[in-house]
Amino acid sequence: MPSLNFRRAIESDLPTIIEMLADDELGRQREDISVPVAECYRQAFSAISKDANQYLAVVEMDGAVIGTLQLSFLPGLSHQGLWRGQIESVRISSKARGGGIGRQMLDWAIATCKERGCRIIQLTSDKSRNDAIRFYESLGFTASHEGFKLKV
Repeated sequence: MPSLNFRRAIESDLPTIIEMLADDELGRQREDISVPVAECYRQAFSAISKDANQYLAVVEMDGAVIGTLQLSFLPGLSHQGLWRGQIESVRISSKARGGGIGRQMLDWAIATCKERGCRIIQLTSDKSRNDAIRFYESLGFTASHEGFKLKV
């Protein structure tokens, strides 16, 4: 397994993160990879960085950013007030796929959620991402709920 470094994203990572978010059919339709980085991404990054319950991570290998994901730590009253960890926007550079990096990233994300006291860890994946769904199932995630989204 390659040696990976996990750290909080910094603003200068934004172009690389956005490129990874846009590096598939769904992402190409919704992301803007223009340079300089669009202000909407800078504003979102600022909000994420200021929120103690958000962790935008990048993954480095040999000093280069090759992956990203966002963790959200969600308090709740159900399940006797337990915290949930939400994993979103998991992406690996197309140059680095297929070498077990995704598994290391999710192992790190799960461990980080546990360290924060999360007792449930959840994620969503677009129904068209069959490979991603199989991957998450191989890690023990189950499709136990039906998810809904409303774009407004």
